[in-house]
Amino acid sequence: MIDLRLLHTLRVLHSEGTVTAAARALHLSPSAVSQQLRQLAQQADAELLRQDGRILRLTPAGRVLLRHADVLHAQWEQARADLAEHGGEGRRTLRIEGFTTTIASLLAPTASELLHARPPVRVRIHESDTRRSYQRLLADQADIAVLTPHSDSPAADDPRFEQRPLMDDFLDLVVPLGHPLAGGEPVDLAAAAGEDWITPHHDQDRLVQALCAAAGFAPRRVHHSDEWPAVLAMIGYGLGVCLVPRLMSTAGFPQVVRVPVQGSPPPFRRVLTVVRRGSERQAAVAAGLAALRERAGVLTSQPAPK
Repeated sequence: MIDLRLLHTLRVLHSEGTVTAAARALHLSPSAVSQQLRQLAQQADAELLRQDGRILRLTPAGRVLLRHADVLHAQWEQARADLAEHGGEGRRTLRIEGFTTTIASLLAPTASELLHARPPVRVRIHESDTRRSYQRLLADQADIAVLTPHSDSPAADDPRFEQRPLMDDFLDLVVPLGHPLAGGEPVDLAAAAGEDWITPHHDQDRLVQALCAAAGFAPRRVHHSDEWPAVLAMIGYGLGVCLVPRLMSTAGFPQVVRVPVQGSPPPFRRVLTVVRRGSERQAAVAAGLAALRERAGVLTSQPAPK
């Protein structure tokens, strides 16, 4: 018999890359992770890992077992849903991950709606970036992640996750009030090639740079802040411009103007819901996904903010 818990440790080790990182994700000591991996090798009667300098690499047998581990854990998530149907409501606390700009407009309203649903679902919201959200899902520290994928994110058909499009969050060029581009008409992004730019947090900055490169220029990055209110304040003081997602409200910043950007389609970032594969039928997870889709539909049906 092979312990599913030990298989899970192997999956987290493969995701994190090192015993130390896996231990941190699992809230265990490195020695405990190493011991679990040795136990798994004994149970499988195979060499699963090989030391390569400071890195543990999967052997061919380890890769085979990992593929089966992903299938077994997806089946276990499905079993949890089936068991809940015959044994009560199951877990009614839902752990949702989301990046900063989703919290006020998407996650908080969804949490409130679920709390007042029948039966109610209590939600715990945790702010996280894309990479960390995938890690926390795999480590069973979150149930749903709302994120924007990157080039180095897990593939769409990754067997560990069920990934679904939730909404497209369009980006507007935000400029100071009175700026020559603030006429209200859509503009080409290349029209801002000569501007000073204010760079946002890392994930969004990578997207801004990619969009500007596609428009034929590299933005002159002069100022930086990880916080959107600080970015908008600097724009309001005339220090530069930035591409700002519509999930981020500018209502409290009267000195800035949103300018739609032309394109087919206009610049946007795709927002996904991601869950552990097999868990989408669990009652709280299913309710959370449905509520998020409903809220996203309300947001995308609204006219572009001014």
